[in-house]
Amino acid sequence: MIIKKMSDVPVTTPPEYVGVEKQILIGREDGSNEIILRNFSIKPSGTSPYHSHHFPHLVKVERGLGVLIDPAGNEHPLSMGMLVYIPDNELHGFKNTGSEPLDFLCIVPERGEKI
Repeated sequence: MIIKKMSDVPVTTPPEYVGVEKQILIGREDGSNEIILRNFSIKPSGTSPYHSHHFPHLVKVERGLGVLIDPAGNEHPLSMGMLVYIPDNELHGFKNTGSEPLDFLCIVPERGEKI
């Protein structure tokens, strides 16, 4: 069993992201070899790249306002408590549209953290 505080987990800044911080809250180092729990914090005006990948993910918005950009380029509003499922290979991107950080939890299969 692993119990820890989010504040004790290191924060990284993915180089291809603008104004985004990432934490691997529960991962391989904790013995989780099938699922990974991550936290992303996107600063105001920050964005993730518009991208796709070979794994699905689940998202729960914890704080802030933003949009999810879908495969057609449409923007879907996001706010605290909203849930998102993004299937394998679907183009998507996140953008903060508010004045505070857009924070969300993201759950992916273990293969999603190998890249």
